[in-house]
Amino acid sequence: MAGTLDQQILRTDVAGMPLEWVDYRDAVRLYHTDQVAYECGRPLMRLRGGICARSGQRSVIELNSIIATQGSPQISVLRSENYAPPLNNFALFKRDGTLCLYCGMQFLTSELSRDHVTPISQGGKDVWTNVVTACRRCNHHKAGRTPEQAGMELLAVPFTPTYAEYIYLKGRRVLADQMEYLLAHFPRTSPMRARLTRAAGQAGAA
Repeated sequence: MAGTLDQQILRTDVAGMPLEWVDYRDAVRLYHTDQVAYECGRPLMRLRGGICARSGQRSVIELNSIIATQGSPQISVLRSENYAPPLNNFALFKRDGTLCLYCGMQFLTSELSRDHVTPISQGGKDVWTNVVTACRRCNHHKAGRTPEQAGMELLAVPFTPTYAEYIYLKGRRVLADQMEYLLAHFPRTSPMRARLTRAAGQAGAA
């Protein structure tokens, strides 16, 4: 077991639907309250607790990278076609692979910005389907114009992530088995699924 205490654990419902990322403290609490139905993924860490006064034995909990838990009151909402996750730059830049969707170059997140395809000044909205990742240079050049008005090509169509995709976007240091699990819940037509599957294949061939 080579997991570190800052490694996120993927929590799902009993049907396998990804729900959220939890840290080791939350995972231990779920075990102690008997909410964990079963484990998936690989073993991450073994945690030792206090010594039982009656048995004299120290408690031990082994945490896996994926745990399925009882109870999921919001599952119907999460599966809804109308579901739209909160929009933030961290998730947006990750959705677009930290690429500027105008010049096609990859940048550090500190060099990126959120661009409204149809500008707010022209009636555009601050929603997933109207925002793309843009480098500061391209965003400055486009200014308050549409791509057509600015003579710029948009390299991909912006889309709203599903809940499973948003779980990936919120993740930090996503492990290979967690990534494989999440990909299985992405829509087959998902642009992110295609990109991440290619990346995984290239990493495996390297």
